Amino acid sequence: MATRDFVEVCIPAQGAYLSLLRTATAGLAARLDFTLDEIEDLRIAVDESCAMLLQKATEDSSLTCRFDLSPDALAITVSAPTLDGRPPARDTFAWTVLTALAGEVDAVTDEDGLTVAITMVKRREGGETTAA
Repeated sequence: MATRDFVEVCIPAQGAYLSLLRTATAGLAARLDFTLDEIEDLRIAVDESCAMLLQKATEDSSLTCRFDLSPDALAITVSAPTLDGRPPARDTFAWTVLTALAGEVDAVTDEDGLTVAITMVKRREGGETTAA
């Protein structure tokens, strides 16, 4: 996916600030002409991925959310330094919900061995995938 534009938001790793990310998600998805259902799915997916990371985030750390925009997709990467550096388990109900809402989902540990990132890619329904 070729990135056309991106937005990065850094907030304290506390649940009280997640509404900022949900609002940013909705605004950027609307800018890309996602449907209302897709926008709501993305808002919930961002909230769920943040909840997974906040459980393991180090004290007084920041949560970073990067939105990569392309004509037919929105890629969202949420990351935070964690206590153990382990990505969330993929065999949980939360992971199943996340993949159902966001489409493509992956989780990795950064080179530092402690920062965990969850990346979601949501493609717009009816988005063109063939070359002209």
